[in-house]
Amino acid sequence: MLEVSQLSKHFGGLRANSNVALSVRVGQIHVVIGPNGAGKSTLINMLSGDLAPSSGSIKLDGREIAGLRPDEISRMGVGRSYQKTNIFSSFTVLENCRLAAQSRAPHAWRLFTPADRHEPALALARHAITQAELDGREHRIASTLSHGEQRQLEIALSLATSPRVLLLDEPLAGMGAEESQRMVGLIGKLRSEHAIVLVEHDMEAVFALADVLTVMVEGQVLASGSPTEIRTNPQVQAAYLGHAGEEQPHV
Repeated sequence: MLEVSQLSKHFGGLRANSNVALSVRVGQIHVVIGPNGAGKSTLINMLSGDLAPSSGSIKLDGREIAGLRPDEISRMGVGRSYQKTNIFSSFTVLENCRLAAQSRAPHAWRLFTPADRHEPALALARHAITQAELDGREHRIASTLSHGEQRQLEIALSLATSPRVLLLDEPLAGMGAEESQRMVGLIGKLRSEHAIVLVEHDMEAVFALADVLTVMVEGQVLASGSPTEIRTNPQVQAAYLGHAGEEQPHV
């Protein structure tokens, strides 16, 4: 579904990403890990169109999307979440998701058509709320939700746009143990209908979810493979997970 090759991003003399390659299929969670400054968020921003790559290829279901605008890439079936929660805090859960679903309307809205009576958008919104496990909270104001529920809502906004690919940038950030466990379960369920690229620092969650792991260091791919291959890779142990033989927290 998503094929990335030779992808690079330069900011003047700074090489944030250099010749990055990865591929993701529906039914698969491809986790990208690495220390701070490794270029993970830059990669996600290029995949979503928030940053234009300096060079390289991004193909969505065989179609080149590198350099397209974020709205174009979104309409082609790519949804994303951000490191910092990005929701409409004064709106209800349903209103948040309905707004996202409205972006998929095939024609312009009529001026006097009430948005809260547009059944196709409402149906998409309600389905996304169910997928994100927020049933029963449709009419809660977003700002009154817990931190974990707000992160679920952000994923629901993406789901309301009917994506084929989900780009999740540190969805567990700032969560306690119980909320993290709930989010891991949610992401695992979304695997069946989506190709997922996940950036995450929580190693316990990483190894619970990953089908494929890519390790980035200084903007480049150090290694890519199954969780077992990555866990036992000496280069990865030295550069990121801790030297072989040492205790590795959260792994």
